[in-house]
Amino acid sequence: MPHGPIIDSDMDSLFVLPLSIIPLTTESLRSSRLIKNHHMMSVIEVFGERATGSGQISVDHLPNHFQWKEGYGHKDMGILSKVAPLPSYDVYTLRRSLRELGVPVNNHADLKLTDDKNRQLTGYMTRFTLPLIREVYGETARDVQRFEDLVQLFKDPDVKKALARLKQMAEKLQIGIEQIPRFIEDYGDIFLALAYYNHCLDRLAPLIENFVQAMADLRKSMQVRNDRNLMAEIDRQEKMLTGLVNFLKRMFQEFGVMSRDLWSDLTASKFNQVRAYIESTQVKVGSVLCGLTVKMNAWATHFPNPRAGGPGAKCEFIMTEMRPGMTELIGLARGA
Repeated sequence: MPHGPIIDSDMDSLFVLPLSIIPLTTESLRSSRLIKNHHMMSVIEVFGERATGSGQISVDHLPNHFQWKEGYGHKDMGILSKVAPLPSYDVYTLRRSLRELGVPVNNHADLKLTDDKNRQLTGYMTRFTLPLIREVYGETARDVQRFEDLVQLFKDPDVKKALARLKQMAEKLQIGIEQIPRFIEDYGDIFLALAYYNHCLDRLAPLIENFVQAMADLRKSMQVRNDRNLMAEIDRQEKMLTGLVNFLKRMFQEFGVMSRDLWSDLTASKFNQVRAYIESTQVKVGSVLCGLTVKMNAWATHFPNPRAGGPGAKCEFIMTEMRPGMTELIGLARGA
């Protein structure tokens, strides 16, 4: 079934970084975006419309394009040369990576998903927050439906019905009861990232299914059947794609097991271990999702339905658009 490319707002995207969030000195850059193109190369997009296409500049070409007197020593070049190589531009990767790189941000509060995206993630968050709600409220957990409700209740001084459980949780975590709201927010932020990544994978499923079906149809073409090298490349690309999807599914299964186990015997040490593991792997998960989304979006844009484009055009796409960057994605997954 035909499925169009995935479209998100800039802050909800895996492969778009709005440069307005970074303190750049070049005015026209501040209104531009850093994006991953079909080859998984980072480029500056100075304009991008369906009717006009995408106007892109390589980061390496910026000094000449803007005729900076300082050349590669320009302040903006120093910042962009650090940011461009990041393998994903989702907000969770950016939070961690920009801090590690020492790249300033105009307002750290901007590094968050939009309200619309948060609403879309409610169902995903439930599987992570329900154990927490039950830990605090027990059988009365039905009164608390959303994670935001839980955070608000913990900030309310009148929490008599949960006070005993809160004290017990604080003892397990070896923190003061007044620190519980911060713990809850940290917990929510970690698992909101997982909910976001899981959502991104689920949205990819129909695009991947269409691509795999297109590969099956291509193999039936006389033009492809008689070209061993082409057949081998199609098999190789599909195998890599399947391997990356399986990697992501395994990671989400691991995260799910860890989150359930966390509440079977809650301790500060266990929570810190879970947090450290998730934070250390989420950049790689985001990177693989970013790459797959860019590739599948490109396919869906070029071939919006099975009848669009002949075998020749599709084979050319495989060789020139699909191949670049896929090996690097496999390397990221194997290193996770």
